Amino acid sequence: MLHPEDCPSELPEEARIGLQLFNEGKFFEAHEYLELAWRAEASPKRYLYIGVLQAGVAYYHIQRRNYRGALKVIARSRRWLNLLPQWCGGINIAKLRNDLDAVEKVVRQLGPKGLDRFDENLFQPLEIRSQQTLS
Repeated sequence: MLHPEDCPSELPEEARIGLQLFNEGKFFEAHEYLELAWRAEASPKRYLYIGVLQAGVAYYHIQRRNYRGALKVIARSRRWLNLLPQWCGGINIAKLRNDLDAVEKVVRQLGPKGLDRFDENLFQPLEIRSQQTLS
């Protein structure tokens, strides 16, 4: 598990752009930038980028009505996010984990044929401690 002091104190530009796109609901585009940040980071700090990236991919699968893909990637995201403290890189990871739990619960309730009724208002933006993180 990553300790809070091991989390990035300053996020690279690619990560900041990816987080902003995630918060705008542009999950496919967010993936591209977060992947750049993840691949450039050799330390365990990369878990932050991978975890958020995977959450966005799960949301994208839901938008595309891909039930199995959504559940698979939610589980993958959770594995990375569970390695992080409650706050990491200025991002409220605990809230993101709770948001993913709520999304997964509704996805499972709707089932494979019900994702067209999924309320995308459940896709909550990331809570970021400092807005200058994204500027």
